[in-house]
Amino acid sequence: MFVIPFPAINPIALGPYAIGPFAIAIRWYALAYIVGLLIGWRYCLALADRPPHLVRRQDIDDFLVWATIGVVLGGRIGYVLFYNAPYYATHPLQAFEVWHGGMSFHGGAIGVTLAIILFARQRRIGVFAFSDIIIEAIPIGLFFGRIANFINGELYGRPSNVPWAMIFPNGGPVPRHPSELYEAFFEGILLFLLLFVAERRAARRRPGVETGLFLALYAAARIAGECFRQPDPQIGYLWLGTTEGQLLSIPVLITGIVVILWARRRPPPTAP
Repeated sequence: MFVIPFPAINPIALGPYAIGPFAIAIRWYALAYIVGLLIGWRYCLALADRPPHLVRRQDIDDFLVWATIGVVLGGRIGYVLFYNAPYYATHPLQAFEVWHGGMSFHGGAIGVTLAIILFARQRRIGVFAFSDIIIEAIPIGLFFGRIANFINGELYGRPSNVPWAMIFPNGGPVPRHPSELYEAFFEGILLFLLLFVAERRAARRRPGVETGLFLALYAAARIAGECFRQPDPQIGYLWLGTTEGQLLSIPVLITGIVVILWARRRPPPTAP
């Protein structure tokens, strides 16, 4: 059977470099988070300059550190708890080895949500007015993160005979869906464009609409993408053939719809 060969890209982008007794290497996985945060930060600054001017540029600058902590800690804790709790219960020190991968979007979302709420209350900013800007940058990070998953040859798809199927290094001899690329497109590019259109149609004039759209659209994209992605081996298929990612996305979808309906009934605020 004809299949596309998997591009063997070294997961280490730079290095390793010897620094005394230590060997330091920079992986594409880490660069994906760094690039996503930096580009997202600049994009949020540009959004803050657009009406309705409910958030200051200084607040966006100051939130970058909060966002980084929320993404990294929330993503890692979420992965440990949601996807591999029994393993890390017996190997607790490996929970800190984030350079080997293993991040959960849902955990990262919880971490960033807590960071947004705490930061907005500290600065006395409307929570949804602030989150409406921050969430517009999240698809940028999702895109780079999925590309890094593909480079690592992880989170590959289910067996398939489609013409673009690939044989992944860790996926056995069976050709599979390149599901990481599907998710990079739907969760990254397409989601970014849909939020961009909503932004241009003044969705942020009613705080919460943009946030709700992101939650609902991401959840829909994730539920669909999981149909092509191989479930984590330590979890497998769950109730009625669903996956962990799909079950975690259902409350996100419901929350997004509720937030949209609530926000559309609220009167638009005035800029401070």
